[in-house]
Amino acid sequence: MNRICHIEIDERGLARPTPEIEQERRVAIFDLLEDNSFALPAREGRVPHPGPYRLSLAIREGRLVFGLASETAEPVGEFHLSLGPFRQVVKDYFQICESYFEAVKRLPPSQIEAIDMARRGIHNEGARVLQERLDGKAAVDIDTARRLFTLICVLHWG
Repeated sequence: MNRICHIEIDERGLARPTPEIEQERRVAIFDLLEDNSFALPAREGRVPHPGPYRLSLAIREGRLVFGLASETAEPVGEFHLSLGPFRQVVKDYFQICESYFEAVKRLPPSQIEAIDMARRGIHNEGARVLQERLDGKAAVDIDTARRLFTLICVLHWG
């Protein structure tokens, strides 16, 4: 029950994504819905809603907003995270992704593999930052954090 069953991205104010960014988003959402771990901790003597959760992600007033609802769309909670800790890793991730997309078009597999390894390393760093920022708000495993980080990058695209 501790999982995300639906994801919605608030696209208001976002620039139109490139085909590569749109593909990353589709894959991240598909993979996330197939397999994820997302749980809310007990707080101040309250037992959290057990899930599954409908998640909406947005950037509002310079903050990352996680909106949570039950499977039947009953609001469960919302929390906001500062975007500051994500800025550098998102910038690095976009740069390495651009290099990767260009490499796929013209470089041999051995060089593409090296760039992809660097891309995965930056992606893992973004997931680690997300797990740290979610501490006390939500518990996610590393694969869920990786996929959510991809969606955070999509939000930064705008």
